[in-house]
Amino acid sequence: MAEHEADTTAATAVVDAEPVDRRGADGVLARVRAGVGELTGALRRVAEQVLSDPEAAARATIVELAERSGTSPATITRFCRAMGFDGYADLRLGIASETGRARSAGWTVDIGREIQPGDPLARVLDQIMAADTRAMHDTATLLDLAEVERAAVAIAGAARVNIFGASGSALVGEEMQFSLHRIGVAAWAWSDVHEGLASAALLGVGDVALGISHTGQTRETIEMLAEAGSRGATTVALTGFPRSPLAELADIVLLTASQATTFRPDALSARHPQLVVLDLLYIAVAQRTHDRAHAAFRRTAQAVDGHKAAKGTTS
Repeated sequence: MAEHEADTTAATAVVDAEPVDRRGADGVLARVRAGVGELTGALRRVAEQVLSDPEAAARATIVELAERSGTSPATITRFCRAMGFDGYADLRLGIASETGRARSAGWTVDIGREIQPGDPLARVLDQIMAADTRAMHDTATLLDLAEVERAAVAIAGAARVNIFGASGSALVGEEMQFSLHRIGVAAWAWSDVHEGLASAALLGVGDVALGISHTGQTRETIEMLAEAGSRGATTVALTGFPRSPLAELADIVLLTASQATTFRPDALSARHPQLVVLDLLYIAVAQRTHDRAHAAFRRTAQAVDGHKAAKGTTS
């Protein structure tokens, strides 16, 4: 027990200072999943135990959960507070409500199960669909719509929008640039750090820079967003980690969740939730620039209409 308590003290020093911003009882598991990477020691063991079997955690007493996680009841209490709950009873209720909704929604697939080389495609499809559905649900829970509103207002009034990302995040950024460009927003997507830094240096007050990184630790993206911010641009971070370096330097933070599966680690499984959040942001911008957006979309659609295959033709 002494070992557990020593571990708990070290882990709690950081977490208790910044409790999770939890909006109601919904989404406790989403918040645990989002925060587990930032926990250490005993608190991390509690989080991993809860995530490994949420239904068992919802049924367990505080002593039973402490024993299963190799910690102590005092650690469980501190974990509850870190998650934004007054006590263990509230935590159990939140987990039970969420697992109950998951059952009623038909999420019967064991998401944590490894996909085997011999699994039939139907089983693989079920696994992917279940994981993406859970990730979408968690993202909706984590996302602060007030932050989306702030980002949309900033982009709608911006003279220039720069989007930064590397690797898979760059592909997501290009999708957003394409969407904004179609409604008349001057937007550029940059993945090369030299070109991105040069472009960021030309931004100023009234412009917007959007940095995309699931981990929030991609050095190139951090550098480009920081450069844009130093020039006075409004900075927006799309990430899965609220205390990451990227999130900490941004004016506005949009959070996403992910649900890793075999052959699709977090960085890859985050793409669909990222696209959903950016679609929401894009539509919010279009709403706020309705007349301009509608006219631009009509003109761009007409411009490419001549390149569609004529009806009735065959190849």
